[in-house]
Amino acid sequence: MAENRIDREHDTREKTARKRAWQRPQVLPAPTPEPGYEFHWVRVATQGAVDATNVSSKLREGWEPVKAVDHPEITMVTIEQEKFKDNVVIGGLMLCKAPKEMVNERNTYFSEQSKAQIASVDNNLMRENDPRMPLFNDRQSKVTFGNGT
Repeated sequence: MAENRIDREHDTREKTARKRAWQRPQVLPAPTPEPGYEFHWVRVATQGAVDATNVSSKLREGWEPVKAVDHPEITMVTIEQEKFKDNVVIGGLMLCKAPKEMVNERNTYFSEQSKAQIASVDNNLMRENDPRMPLFNDRQSKVTFGNGT
């Protein structure tokens, strides 16, 4: 009875698996995550012109350029900027990293700035309010789930 059985090594999932569908490649590859760090692509050049102002402001903000030797999984075809030849630069964007705490503090700062601007616009709008023709300032949204009828 056992003579008609197929060896397990000949019956594998790779041979019976479905063919993988083609997917468009990512323009900016994701680096291997590092614990405690966030990654960000910083503009180094636009249409061939170096953007030194943007790079220097991001470096002063706390972003550190990532060395190409630290992330060999990101393949680079050409070195675009001689100044950044040791770093990961793709399409005028340089890969940088910063500690997560700093990124969270930065996001909180900009969130507070945004809230202050919205409050200022609301105060300015309500100053123009007239009881004869009231303005409505409803900044609430709601999400409902259902069958859509």
